[in-house]
Amino acid sequence: MPLILLILKIYIKILISKVYKLIMKILVIQNRMGIRDTVIFLPFIEAISEKFKVPVSLLVQQNSKSDQYLNETDYIDEIIILQKNNKIKNLRHNGFIGSLKLALDLKKYKFDKVFIFNSSLRFNIIARTSGIKDINQFPLFKKRGQDMIQASYDLIYNNLGIKVLKDPSIQVSNKRVSEAASKFNISQNNLNILLGIGGSGPSKRIPAKTYLKIMEKISKKKNCKFFLATGLSIDEQNILNEIKNSAFKNNCISLDKFSINQCLPIIKNCHVSICNDTSFSHLSSALGIKTITLMADTPLIYGSYSSKMHPIIPDGETTVSHNTLGKDKINPDKIYKKLLSIID
Repeated sequence: MPLILLILKIYIKILISKVYKLIMKILVIQNRMGIRDTVIFLPFIEAISEKFKVPVSLLVQQNSKSDQYLNETDYIDEIIILQKNNKIKNLRHNGFIGSLKLALDLKKYKFDKVFIFNSSLRFNIIARTSGIKDINQFPLFKKRGQDMIQASYDLIYNNLGIKVLKDPSIQVSNKRVSEAASKFNISQNNLNILLGIGGSGPSKRIPAKTYLKIMEKISKKKNCKFFLATGLSIDEQNILNEIKNSAFKNNCISLDKFSINQCLPIIKNCHVSICNDTSFSHLSSALGIKTITLMADTPLIYGSYSSKMHPIIPDGETTVSHNTLGKDKINPDKIYKKLLSIID
């Protein structure tokens, strides 16, 4: 009898899930630029999905590159690209006419609910114009000085009664992880370390000499393989080449020519990451990799919002802001000490 009840309970749960999928369509709007802000919002998006037992659609900026790292994530149904950037002319969703076009684009989906992760009246009006009845949003007109993480907690708790406690989570299949390990000869007998040596601006890019000191220290203790993740700017490539041309060149694999999607299963094979405040610090921590974040010139919250993150700040500082300019004061000995505490 208990077995029959268990089977019936599972069947009812599956049936309810299917019914929800048929009747409930939910949109999440995240219009901030870049990968970081999208990753930060993931626990709140996942909470919405879990509450209503359906994957949600996500409206994001093109440069969030969400389609590169959320395409295997089961709580995301569809990624809709917001074609808006005031610096680029003739984008579909720019300006007043663009807002009308966006409302028409969204209307086709027949969304029942929307969660808007900003305080913009524009998106509120767009949602209403598109026919969405149930609108949940940050408080209107309160963008200045807003703590977006606290505002997200409040949005989910006030509207759904859920205290969000999870870290951001990105999913990548075991098959792809195994294939990457085979393709790049990644052995779990080595200490596999992701080095996120790039950065969106010069003030975030820690000098190559800092990384080389860490590589020298840890290589005396462990057999290491280093995966170098960076961008294509001249400054980033100079840092990359300095490391690639060092004594550790035979133990390095450069990821600069790979897409983010191609990088994910490689990162998942790593034991630990050491990253500037760059996209890769957010991606690696969301993949469940313990990540040492080197916070030279960005508010500390962006390198400490996940339990997988272990921030290092410049010597002589008690916190970090946009004006700290501390890339030359990140102490390699502190990084090494933190690294040992993670791997031992």
